[in-house]
Amino acid sequence: MRTRPRLVTAAAAALVLLLAGCSGDSGDDDGRITLQFQSLAWQKESVDANKKLVAEWNATHPDVKVELIQGSWDSVHDQLLTSFEGGEAPDIIHDASDDLADFAYGGYLADIGDLLPKRLKSDIPERSWETATFDDGIYGVPFLQEPRVLIANSTWLKKSGVRVPRPDKPWSWREFRTVAKKLGDGEDGKYGVAWPLKEPVSATLNLSMSTGGRMFHRGADGKVDVRFDAADQVMPRTVHDQVNVDKSASGSTLGMGGSDTLPGFFGGKYAMVPLGFSYRQQIVQQAPEGFDWQVLPAPAGEDGPTQGVSPQTLSVAEDSPHKKEAVEFIDFFLRPKNMVKLARGDWMLPTGKEALKDPALRTEKDDWAVGTALAAHLRPAPAQTVRGYPEWKDKVATPALQEYYSGAIDLDELRERLVKDGNLVLARYQR
Repeated sequence: MRTRPRLVTAAAAALVLLLAGCSGDSGDDDGRITLQFQSLAWQKESVDANKKLVAEWNATHPDVKVELIQGSWDSVHDQLLTSFEGGEAPDIIHDASDDLADFAYGGYLADIGDLLPKRLKSDIPERSWETATFDDGIYGVPFLQEPRVLIANSTWLKKSGVRVPRPDKPWSWREFRTVAKKLGDGEDGKYGVAWPLKEPVSATLNLSMSTGGRMFHRGADGKVDVRFDAADQVMPRTVHDQVNVDKSASGSTLGMGGSDTLPGFFGGKYAMVPLGFSYRQQIVQQAPEGFDWQVLPAPAGEDGPTQGVSPQTLSVAEDSPHKKEAVEFIDFFLRPKNMVKLARGDWMLPTGKEALKDPALRTEKDDWAVGTALAAHLRPAPAQTVRGYPEWKDKVATPALQEYYSGAIDLDELRERLVKDGNLVLARYQR
């Protein structure tokens, strides 16, 4: 890996040494090591699980104390970049795999491949490790993942008489479009589906994998270019046509986040909402009494229910003086029983094979079993190792997809912007 240049003036170097002498980050006066662990857990169950596991570690490891720091998903990229540049990054970093590439290539994260114990390395499938692997180095441990599913109004579904899909026999994208139109075409204010696509890029890329879509292609020289081939177009064309042709999808939800669609879903306005698996928690907490709902697998193409995911990860800062101890804590934190606690706290799926076997994650209640049945079909999201992806997503893909889904531009214009403008962005990162 290429490491970042370090330009430090004499005055700055003196300041760094002074601060280091005053800081307790690397060790207390009694020789006890202190590790800072920045967690992004935010749901109460998940926060409680994190706190309990850190407390358990501290009670059983007197020589290595872990200090829990609360971070935020909303600002984590910029916050980490600032802390890396300022030399103040926490030792252990909670993030998502699609946010790691620039930090890994920039030399801010440690390659922990040689420090990982065999138990942890073998418990997590290779396809999950690929999400945090850059240039043969491992820069994070993927531990939680979330398939996209359809949350459906069971009563509405039963009355319609449509075939109810199963994980082993999902709807095709064509069948999904037909079913959505049968469930509602907007004429009476009721729609077959509500697509919350305020942030459309991840959903588009990851669901397109079921039809063989990739969009990012790496050449023999290692450089990546954007393409928008027929396989990439199936999912976005379906959404576009549901909104603009069939009227089976409400155009007003395109600018919404997932939570924004729930009141309309509970109120009988939408028969189905494509959401992340973890939204089940909000539904359990917020659904009116007697509301009957169920989880369905997302539509699939020739590659079956395959879809891309960007797992949550735990990484170690390159500047941490205690990488070995940091990885030992991660190994403890992600023991199978602990991974189950974290998964249940976030209402997500663990990556670990042993944790996935736990009966608590295979219950019919709250449709945990549907999610675990999809786990084997989850693959690394297409953009995992692409440098410049955040900029491509924010400046090119997000506005282009939003305009296409709303009907403001056609498919040719979408292709030109994703490919032509997108490759100009990526080129700057691959010189």
